[in-house]
Amino acid sequence: MDYLPLIQQLGYKELHSTQLIQSLWGGYGELVRVFVDNTSIIVKHIALPEAQNHPRGWNTTLSHQRKINSYQVELNWYQNFVPHLHKNCSAPLPLKVVEQEHTCLLAMQDLHQLGYVDTVKEANPVHISACLKWLAWFHATHIQNPGDKLWESGSYWHIETRPDELEALLDPVLKKHAKQIDLKLKNAPFQTLIHGDAKLANFCFTADGKQAAAVDFQYVGKGCAMKDVALFMSSAVAPQQCTEKEQWILDTYFRHLREAIYSTQPKLSYADVEKAWRPFFCIAWADFQRFVKGWCPSHWKINAYTEALTKQAIEAINKQA
Repeated sequence: MDYLPLIQQLGYKELHSTQLIQSLWGGYGELVRVFVDNTSIIVKHIALPEAQNHPRGWNTTLSHQRKINSYQVELNWYQNFVPHLHKNCSAPLPLKVVEQEHTCLLAMQDLHQLGYVDTVKEANPVHISACLKWLAWFHATHIQNPGDKLWESGSYWHIETRPDELEALLDPVLKKHAKQIDLKLKNAPFQTLIHGDAKLANFCFTADGKQAAAVDFQYVGKGCAMKDVALFMSSAVAPQQCTEKEQWILDTYFRHLREAIYSTQPKLSYADVEKAWRPFFCIAWADFQRFVKGWCPSHWKINAYTEALTKQAIEAINKQA
């Protein structure tokens, strides 16, 4: 890919080199660091693949359309939402978007240049707290945001975009309650915007690990905040530690949320928000469990902890029915 025309449009004089960060999921392009003048920028090059090779065999027209929609959502997010984000839930600012018939270039700030120099595969408590702080401020500042031109239901595992995985689900009890779980989340109080793919790999950290910034907003949209918290925990805490860490994770998140609501939403009652959201943690995880068990029944994210949470969620729903 020749990035020189884009670099010239941005006003840079010299393109020194490019570094492939990663290929996009399913062969839909690449993420590249481009070294220009005395700095660097990130370019997300989205290209429709000639052949679709999904690693788990989910090659369907619906899957393809979901990915196309996700990139359209992401472009809208970067252009219309990122410039207004609070500094405690930062993301790279867009520099330029170039759209053509079968390809799109999204040029944005390089978080390395902003001090977010690290990514981690194993998170320590400092990293985890930084991510939970990011999520708390993100959720607090977007409560009751209509999310124009974002996903009506944020997250990549949302039931309405995953009928194939629901059909493949072999857990009869979870399958029976899947739509109830979804409806419960849709009707959760204090709807907000959620990142939708808030896994550890989508956060970058300052050198001390105390501040995080997020990337990859293909599935940002309206939803229950606990969906992000559950997904993040599934990616950052080993299954055998989840039971022990759950209380600390939730308490840390809600401590950051309290500060964020007091600071940015003074008309809201923090106590009301916390009381409303805490019970949705198990329900949000049950929703994710429904997707994982249909998508890959042998996945390591299905374990005794997630099964117990899912059972807890279904029992809570049945009690209220």
